[in-house]
Amino acid sequence: MSSNTVAKKIRYCFRWIPDKAYIQLNYYARFHKFANLKNPTTFNEKINWLKLHDRNPLYSKLVDKYEVKKIVGEKIGEEYIIPTLGVWDRYSDIRFDELPDKFVLKCTHDSEGVEIIKNKATLDKDSIGKKLERSLDQNFYYIGREWPYKNIIPRIIAEPYIEDLKTGELRDYKFLCFNGEPKVLYVATNRSKRVKFDYYDMDFNHLNIKQKYENSSYHITKPELFDEMIFLSKKLSRDFKHVRVDLYEANKKVYFGELTFYHFSGFTPFNPPRWDYEFGRWLDL
Repeated sequence: MSSNTVAKKIRYCFRWIPDKAYIQLNYYARFHKFANLKNPTTFNEKINWLKLHDRNPLYSKLVDKYEVKKIVGEKIGEEYIIPTLGVWDRYSDIRFDELPDKFVLKCTHDSEGVEIIKNKATLDKDSIGKKLERSLDQNFYYIGREWPYKNIIPRIIAEPYIEDLKTGELRDYKFLCFNGEPKVLYVATNRSKRVKFDYYDMDFNHLNIKQKYENSSYHITKPELFDEMIFLSKKLSRDFKHVRVDLYEANKKVYFGELTFYHFSGFTPFNPPRWDYEFGRWLDL
């Protein structure tokens, strides 16, 4: 069991604590000070302010990995949506004989319940089943008090396995958008081993930012469809103060990943710390 999973289990045990107090305790544990929630200035403070005060009911559908596909498909086109091969309430309901040799299983209500299956013939059904069932039985809201997750119906979906033939992986391009304008993105690479995060500006210049994970040790080339991804990010974020738009580029095609309203739940420091204030200036409450 990873240290990240253990930490989440511990936080889940404190679900009886009211939201504001829980947020302050977690914030103090990460930043060694309490968040200024009356007059927030940093990005992380403002993210936690939004958890408490921005209660758009649409968010619950937009963070649901199954429900969001229809909404986003209507806004930018079905060609950007990764098809759903099946949706089930419990792991035991999955008909594996109807799935292809390569596929991905995802829980619809959290960020950890993901399994990539590259060879169905060697699939350890019991091990994967235990992991996904644990995710289904946990209300993700209690981990970071991100309220849109509280009333999501937990389900499992299957999607086709997608890999870019040029890079040998499926890279995440995550655009942090403010009032409809993407200001910065980070690229998630090397997910199958030890994930790396690299931040870039909108001209794809590498930025001196580390957050949660180390930078990659090699040069990441600008994606071929970068301008198209910027256009889609603007279109998907224009109705919100702040949202992170996650996209993929694979084999000369862009795919929608997900929408995230609380980047790292507002509990992850920046290195160097000045970026917390820079991002905070972009987020107008």
